[in-house]
Amino acid sequence: MSDEQRTDNTKNALLSVFDKTGIVEFARDLHKLGWTIYASGGTAKIIDEANIAVKDAASLVGGSAILGHKVVTLSREIHAGLLADLDDESEMKELAELNIPPIHLVAVDMYPLENELQNPDATPVSIREKTDIGGPTMLRAAAKGRRIVLSRQEQRQAVVDWLKNDMPEEETVREELAAAAEYESARYIGISAQYLGQGDTYVTAIKRNKSLKYGENPYQAPSAFFSDNRSNPDPLGLDQFTQHKGHTLSYINATDLDRLINSMAHIAAGFERNFGNVPFIALGAKHSNSCGGAVADTAVAAIEKMIEGDLRAIFGGVIIMNAVIDVPEANALLQYKMDGEKDRLLDAIIAGGITDEALAIITRKKLRVLTNPALLSLSEVSLEQASKLRPVRGGMLISPQPNFVLDLSADEITGTGEITEQQKRDIILAWGIGSTSQSNTITIVKDDMLYGNGVGQQDRVGAAQLAIKRATDASHTLSGATAYSDSFFPFVDGPTTLVEAGITTLFASSGSIRDQEVIDYLADKNLTIRMIPDKIGRGFYGH
Repeated sequence: MSDEQRTDNTKNALLSVFDKTGIVEFARDLHKLGWTIYASGGTAKIIDEANIAVKDAASLVGGSAILGHKVVTLSREIHAGLLADLDDESEMKELAELNIPPIHLVAVDMYPLENELQNPDATPVSIREKTDIGGPTMLRAAAKGRRIVLSRQEQRQAVVDWLKNDMPEEETVREELAAAAEYESARYIGISAQYLGQGDTYVTAIKRNKSLKYGENPYQAPSAFFSDNRSNPDPLGLDQFTQHKGHTLSYINATDLDRLINSMAHIAAGFERNFGNVPFIALGAKHSNSCGGAVADTAVAAIEKMIEGDLRAIFGGVIIMNAVIDVPEANALLQYKMDGEKDRLLDAIIAGGITDEALAIITRKKLRVLTNPALLSLSEVSLEQASKLRPVRGGMLISPQPNFVLDLSADEITGTGEITEQQKRDIILAWGIGSTSQSNTITIVKDDMLYGNGVGQQDRVGAAQLAIKRATDASHTLSGATAYSDSFFPFVDGPTTLVEAGITTLFASSGSIRDQEVIDYLADKNLTIRMIPDKIGRGFYGH
């Protein structure tokens, strides 16, 4: 039964919005459809100035706004009009006896509390003034009463079109609008709770952005990507990427992309800090850890060096680069080192942009292609700023992001041996990859190219051995290469393993009781070593 039938064709709408954008057009559409419009304060004023019939919401409560406009819609009469069961004759009769009209539609947005909290000039008083009570209360009452409830400005045109179309699938639409209103209220109240909690409260509200076929394994279905980045959106957030072709992004694609973005941002930040510029960067990953990585003066050179890093592991991998893919880049991605075989099998290609000509070259239907222009301007500000969240059984771990940027000229850096510009570049590349790979990690780089990434090991010797094996399996010669360790070496066995493989430059943290023993050993072997205190520059990641 429609609201028109329930209430003898009387249709009452209550509009109360802080952001007046488009509210006149919305009110005009409702008026043309025969709705009686009630509005509060400034909303009523702007509608009236547009020569649209409107009644002051205060008339519903038999008075006017009180306490300096703090209390307008918080009244028994308005909430009775929202909560009464429109199908219950006794409740409708009671409303009529009280001279309270039922309210069938509510359009409300809330005071911009979030903006005020981000305002550097905000005060406790200004924050209280921007804390809305009536808005969330009306939204929740309208949601409970299954009214037509609009909680966001962008819903208005769709609702008007729906009304004009005689309200198809009415109950479903009402449920969807009610869910949205409850979500907006929860998000708003959560922001206030987090502010008032002063670090003891963490509340987040997110909604489905993209459905995924399943999680890490096929039996983990359904799965989805949830987000809500409307305020101060992260330009590198996964929701900011545009997919041009290929299968829907998978759960593992999403985790790979997340890790690759962090690795790219760290490499870019390191080069900007130490050299004043960001080169072309290309990274390839399998299961979130880089198996290929390179920096170069051209995008094609970076792609080729990245692929050479590990031709075996890049099979079926995900590649990201801070460049626009044109025909030369597309050909390099698909055909470099393929020796006339079919195009390289990849799962996803991510870049700052792609030309139509390059997109036409990528013929494999399953291959996902995504772009985000934010990748073209990576810098230190590209490092993620939001709190790092890690669900654990029974709760959540919350910490700042690992946003340390290695500066080889910092006072905390110690070491022995002369260091060349190339060795500095290799240290930064190895650090950027290794500090965003699952620890324990040893990362080996030579001449701007990742040779071997030994990740996720229980001891540092094992990580060194794995990095060396990956490099030698890929036919790389390690003589003169640089190694990065994400923490200190507790014994000389790890450095010994690297020295015997031909490593000549090492970057690690300090903090072991055997630091001097390690330093003396490396000096005796004529290795160049740079160290940073573990409490400052340890690179643990991905636990």
